[in-house]
Amino acid sequence: MQRMGMAIGVKPERIAEYKRLHASGSAEVNALLSACGVRNYSIYLREPENLLFGYWEYHGDDWPADAARLDKEPSIRAWLAQTDPCQQPLASAKAGEWWSMMEEVFHLD
Repeated sequence: MQRMGMAIGVKPERIAEYKRLHASGSAEVNALLSACGVRNYSIYLREPENLLFGYWEYHGDDWPADAARLDKEPSIRAWLAQTDPCQQPLASAKAGEWWSMMEEVFHLD
């Protein structure tokens, strides 16, 4: 199992919409994430900085392959078409990076 953390900004005027989208969620998207080994997935919001922090545990053998599979799924693309307009990459994001991956520096079981 691999723990993964990532961060992105959320547009202040879109926070309510982002929360609404995730309150109802997408059963199909959730099933696809699970099928690709994503477990224990949470997204946290920090205001007033308007930062989102995502955490999940990956239970698979090839995250790049599973991520590529997810990227090709029509329901994932439809979900991202709704959520992406609410988000904005961090100022420190690398070219082409949306969510910025984070380094785990401490863990306690």
